[in-house]
Amino acid sequence: MRRELAIVQHCFEIAKKEWGLPILTNPVQQITMPEAQRSRERRLEEGEGNTLASAASASVWYLRPFIALATETGMRRGELLSIRWNDVDMTAPTIRILKTKNGHPRTIPLTPKAFEIRSSLERSDERVFPVTPNAVRLAWGRLRKRAGLENLRLHDLRHEAVSRFFEYGLTVPEVALISGHRDPRMLSGYTHLRPEKLAKATVG
Repeated sequence: MRRELAIVQHCFEIAKKEWGLPILTNPVQQITMPEAQRSRERRLEEGEGNTLASAASASVWYLRPFIALATETGMRRGELLSIRWNDVDMTAPTIRILKTKNGHPRTIPLTPKAFEIRSSLERSDERVFPVTPNAVRLAWGRLRKRAGLENLRLHDLRHEAVSRFFEYGLTVPEVALISGHRDPRMLSGYTHLRPEKLAKATVG
C-alpha cells in the first residue's frame, strides 16, 4: 500500500509541476501512511539447502544451478535470466550484469562454488538461462511444495547470499559492489547475521 500511494503521490507531483494541474497541495500528503512492513529475515536453515538441491534434481534442468547461483552471488531472478555467455569471464572469474534493477551495471565475482556451477552448464543459447521469468516462478512454486519449504521465497536466497558475504568477512563497500545496493540502509535490510557465526569469528 505504501508503494502504491507513493506512485500516486508522484503522479500528482508531475501533474502539478509539469502539467499545471490547479491544486495547491498533493492530496496523497493528507493520507496517513500505514506503518512500513518489517523486512523479511528468512534465511536457509541447516539442511534446507541440501533439501532444495535434492528436490531440484527432479525438476527442470535449469532450476538447480539457478538456485545455486542465486545463493552464491545474490543476483535477482531477472539478473540471472539476463546473463549472456559473453558476460561471463572465466579467467577473472566474474559475471558482468548489464540489466539491473537500479540501472547501474555491475561485475560480480564468482565464488569457487559459483565457478563450478557455471562450468557445469552447457551452452545452447545466447543466454545462460534461456527461460522466461514465469517459467522460473512456476518451477519454483512446484519445488517449494515438493521440498516442504512453502514459506521460502526465491528472493530470500538473495538475503541468504548477502548475509553470507558479511559472515565471510567482506566489508560494506565490498558487499554493496556485489549486491548492487547503492544505499547502505537498503543493504542492511538484506543482512541477517547469525549470532553463532559472529561468536565463532570473535573467538577465532
